[in-house]
Amino acid sequence: MKKLAFYFLGCTLFLLFSNCKEKVKEPIVQQATQATVTYAKGFTFARYDDVYVVNVTQPWVNAPMHFTYVLKRASAQVPDSLQKYPQIQIPIQRLVSTATTHIPALDVLNEVPSLIGFAGLDYVSTAAVRQQIDLGKIKEVGQNEALNVEVILDLQPDVLMAFALDKEDKSLLTIANAGIPILYNGDWTEQTPLGKAEWIKLIGLLYDKEKEATQFFDQIAADYLATIQLVQGVQQRPTVMSGAMYSDVWYLPEGKSWAAVYFKDAQTDYLWKDTQGVGSLALSFEQVLEKAQQAEFWINPGHYESLAELAAANPHYKEFEAFKSKKIYSFAPAKGLTGGSLFYEIGVLRPDWVLKDLIHVLHPELVPGYQPHFYQQLH
Repeated sequence: MKKLAFYFLGCTLFLLFSNCKEKVKEPIVQQATQATVTYAKGFTFARYDDVYVVNVTQPWVNAPMHFTYVLKRASAQVPDSLQKYPQIQIPIQRLVSTATTHIPALDVLNEVPSLIGFAGLDYVSTAAVRQQIDLGKIKEVGQNEALNVEVILDLQPDVLMAFALDKEDKSLLTIANAGIPILYNGDWTEQTPLGKAEWIKLIGLLYDKEKEATQFFDQIAADYLATIQLVQGVQQRPTVMSGAMYSDVWYLPEGKSWAAVYFKDAQTDYLWKDTQGVGSLALSFEQVLEKAQQAEFWINPGHYESLAELAAANPHYKEFEAFKSKKIYSFAPAKGLTGGSLFYEIGVLRPDWVLKDLIHVLHPELVPGYQPHFYQQLH
């Protein structure tokens, strides 16, 4: 009888213990809510008690895989079903980043001091970050295609936020195998301006600042949509050409790309708007000249910063009416103190500024007194 009593007691204790474990983890599952990601296509996240589960579905173009991360507060109890995913304790204290598009979000969220390493310091333009660089508080960690693994391992960041073109980056694999979480940021793959900007929400999660990041983005989105409304009633949509020659090929945005979205939202007649791709068209000079010789505006003529540079690169550029009338505008001249592109750093987070810049160029009467942030007329 004693053995039987001990058996039933043991079973009872086992069941009680099992139920207790389930009750600890159940609230995490029961209180899960899917957070709102409105414009970005490359990530989602769910909110639990003390835990975020982030799913990056578009780490690079045409990625055949996705990455799941568990972002947890110190008090979090992570259920067994999530233990297989990389875990990152939030708020993080030490970050290494590899793309300038990540930088402005740190400034907005007042988290610049957490940045301890960056790939390509000379490309950074944000004033608060440049100050940290000048003080020696941010280390150079190489370039995206050639990260300095030893420096990164010495820094021991809580997270390395990566820009990647594919899964074959051996340096990232080495860093991950050393126990440093690699968080892929695919903001550059988005094909809408607001989609790119919405990745601030993911960065906000790392610092346990979901609310602050969401409030900032919501204001950006509201301003962008209000700016679209400014041009809804325009009677004339100016014709626009874009791009420039590289070697023997003229590259210009396809009709569904993020650049073409800006042209559409600014109420222009972009001459290649009916093409269906999201990348770049590769055309001959003759093809572009035939279609765009009479275009009123030439927006984004590659890296060139003056009419003289354009003419020196190819004297046939002078055949375009936009060249003759000096209606060529570019963000290329807008640079930081060390030569970094303001557009490719700050512009990604401020599509409202970019759109208003274009409206200032194309419909100046709608924004009297406006001072552009990025776009300049080439002279």
